[in-house]
Amino acid sequence: MASPLIKIAGTPLTYKDLRAAHRGPVRVEMAKSERDRVARGAQTVARILEKGEPIYGVNTGFGKLAQTRIADEDLTDLQLNLLRSHAAGTGALLPAAIVRLVLLLKIKSLSRGHSGIRAGTLDALVALVNADLLPAIPRQGSVGASGDLAPLAHMSLVLLGEGRVLDGAATITGEAALEKAGIAPLVPAPKEGLALLNGTQVSTAIALDGLFDAQRNLSAALLAGAMSVDAILGSDTPFDPRIQKLRGHRGQIDTAAIIKGLLKGSSIRASHVDCERVQDPYSFRCQPQVMGACLDVLRDGAAKLLIESNAVTDNPLVFNRDLEVLSGGNFHAQPVAFVADSMALAIAEIGSLSERRTAAMIDSQISELPPFLTSDPGRNSGFMLAQVTSAALASENKALAHPRSTDSLPTSANQEDHVSMATNAALRLADMNRNTRAIVAIELLAAAQGIDFRAPLETSPKMAKAHRSIRARVAHWERDRCFGDDLEKIIALIEDGAFDAVGARLFG
Repeated sequence: MASPLIKIAGTPLTYKDLRAAHRGPVRVEMAKSERDRVARGAQTVARILEKGEPIYGVNTGFGKLAQTRIADEDLTDLQLNLLRSHAAGTGALLPAAIVRLVLLLKIKSLSRGHSGIRAGTLDALVALVNADLLPAIPRQGSVGASGDLAPLAHMSLVLLGEGRVLDGAATITGEAALEKAGIAPLVPAPKEGLALLNGTQVSTAIALDGLFDAQRNLSAALLAGAMSVDAILGSDTPFDPRIQKLRGHRGQIDTAAIIKGLLKGSSIRASHVDCERVQDPYSFRCQPQVMGACLDVLRDGAAKLLIESNAVTDNPLVFNRDLEVLSGGNFHAQPVAFVADSMALAIAEIGSLSERRTAAMIDSQISELPPFLTSDPGRNSGFMLAQVTSAALASENKALAHPRSTDSLPTSANQEDHVSMATNAALRLADMNRNTRAIVAIELLAAAQGIDFRAPLETSPKMAKAHRSIRARVAHWERDRCFGDDLEKIIALIEDGAFDAVGARLFG
């Protein structure tokens, strides 16, 4: 099947484009209008240089060395030295999905014609994407101001025929990658090195990866929460739209509608409509208020990251009409840092609420289910340690949710005296999402077990389908066995998108 086509033609990248690049190989097609705009930017830089005017990072040094003037004959060396010296990252490599996004975002930013690079340089990046040859980028080394300098320098080294490249499961040299893609090694023109490694594309791509995972986990958690309501003989009254409308938050209204829809047609619910229980615990009853707030955070983050994905964030910026090159601070990734920190809170809360429902289900006084969800308690421990694992992961997420954007360490001899830490803020989202995914998987197993105990009463048709999907991989817990094996199967089920449809309409 052909890879999805993404056209760079003067219109913004869409959420669909970003998801496609994250999912797998894509083809990028650059419109002539964009190439012409890029070429005009390079011409503007050349014309200003002819006048002998200083341009930061083009004929001056960088950072604290900005007052140092560079001779014309050394301008190429200046850009080469910049790319090589700034490739100072360390740690494990970023996954292919993130690197593909980085390339796409950098292409989009450069295509707007304000970066002063040549069209041929942009073509080389496009060729890498279209061949799915992805630069090997270490995950650590960016403080999210002056752009993601170190990781983008590693990306840019490949254009010189240096560095390393991910080619499917293999890692090859930058030189071999250029030969495979039919790209000549880059000899950087003035400003090209700076334009390539300056920008927020890495922190934004990592944050997008965290967003996509969080959306998937939220969908699975809504399903798990609804199944748990049925498992404990809970009420669907808290999801009545009239309650949500009086408060007015969109996320609350939407999540309540999904949970109520999932419960519709449950004979378990119908069996206790007139029971004496007045209210369920908050982790069941307040799902719209908590999950809705999480949804609002993720939606807001998605909107801001889409803006950043289409932004020009290098420095200085070229304005062709005015024949000016202006130094500013678009490289400062504070918006991305705030988004990542906010999403961290939502990811932690999705897991926190899920863990509480699992704890309630194993407590027979709350759930009216067998203790620890086993029909032979004492001889069997059932879900006892599964809930302990869930609690451990939820606690870990609390620590990881501590904001990164409030941290700042000056760099470049105090020239860059306030930084965003956006990359660090985004990087920890993967671990948090992994923890939350496991917490939700534990709840799905517990809820499925609880629903089993309600037989011959049946859950709703929608949740019965999910229940069958779980039982196709993990059998009912008759007696103790290795829970970890079961858990990994349901984690994989979530990762594969088995429950994405639950929240599909929430994210567009």
